[in-house]
Amino acid sequence: MRPWHLSSFMLVLTALCLATQPAARAAEEGAIMEGTGFSLFDMESIKGSDVDKVEKAPVCDRSKRPKIFKVEPDEAKPGQKVVIKGENFGTKECFHGVAFMAAGASKIDYTFLNESTIEAIVPDVKAGMTFIDVVAGGGNARSKGFLVQAK
Repeated sequence: MRPWHLSSFMLVLTALCLATQPAARAAEEGAIMEGTGFSLFDMESIKGSDVDKVEKAPVCDRSKRPKIFKVEPDEAKPGQKVVIKGENFGTKECFHGVAFMAAGASKIDYTFLNESTIEAIVPDVKAGMTFIDVVAGGGNARSKGFLVQAK
């Protein structure tokens, strides 16, 4: 006579084998099963990492939120340059960009000078009040109102 715990183990093992058989058959046929790792997203599996690339990657400090202290001048026409001064903009490698709310998702031309100064070109947008955002490794910061003058 078998001990009761051995019989329970055999029953659980049999149930697991039966439950995984359809998945194994589908995998043998080359089907992509939902929830099977990278195949779910039709992506190639990660095959290790490039040590040189990892060592050269910038280390961005995400704990320091950027702040904008002032924008000079506080009003400008499209095409003119403004200087954004603040703190915690991070390094050039960790800085993500500048956005003018009136421009939507348009790409803004800017120059990263240092962790506290950015120069940006006012985009070609309708005259009126807008905000300027800087996006850095630690988040984003929004300026006070900025006036875009008519051309």
